[in-house]
Amino acid sequence: MTATNGTERSVLRVSGPEARDFLQNLVTNDLGKLSGGLVYTALLTPQGKYRADFFLVPRADGSILIDVAEPLAADLTKALTLYKLRAKVDLEPTGITVSRGTGTAPEGAFADPRDASLGWRGYDGQPSTEVDWDALRVAACVPESGVELTPDTFILEAGFERLNGVDFKKGCYVGQEVTARMKHKTELRKGLATVEVSGGAPVGTAIESSGKPAGTLYTQSGGLGIAYLRFDRADGEMTAGEATLRRAS
Repeated sequence: MTATNGTERSVLRVSGPEARDFLQNLVTNDLGKLSGGLVYTALLTPQGKYRADFFLVPRADGSILIDVAEPLAADLTKALTLYKLRAKVDLEPTGITVSRGTGTAPEGAFADPRDASLGWRGYDGQPSTEVDWDALRVAACVPESGVELTPDTFILEAGFERLNGVDFKKGCYVGQEVTARMKHKTELRKGLATVEVSGGAPVGTAIESSGKPAGTLYTQSGGLGIAYLRFDRADGEMTAGEATLRRAS
């Protein structure tokens, strides 16, 4: 149930004649994209906030796997079970192990749809390669479940459009109204961004700019970090504890 390299993962299986329609009506992305490989998506609350992010994986037997961070698996299972009602859908855990790597993908593996630098993901026993995943995702500003992605997160502020995690043409899903309104009627004033970091600070350290709150610093690696910023206060030098920051170009 874990990734052999990277964050611990659980893999669930959704099957049955209504499996695809069931998920299509719930998640932020379009399941039509499964014909091209993995689909990165999320389940939101009715208020449009993050509940879980995960990959949907097409299988030859017509079932769909859900590759989700281990700490989120129980709540996601509970939510999907509640939404299932009388739908002809079966939901079950599997013992499948997630493999990850960069370079040439082994047979049967899929490209990570979030960013090309994140390589591939496998579900059929492919061997993983040793990679500093935090360094790669910080450089690409890719948020992690339970770190940058929390119950207070709005997915557009977390970059889900850039990460191919949301589709604005697919129709309704849970939290769609709020997400669409943020896309079409407002300018994002806050969100995740890459910052240059001198020094270091614990994940979750508050950021200040000219003595005013400017955001929160999260994962750091190789002189860079992922920060949640108030964009109107993110010009020039900022501080987070003992660290000094500047928004990366």
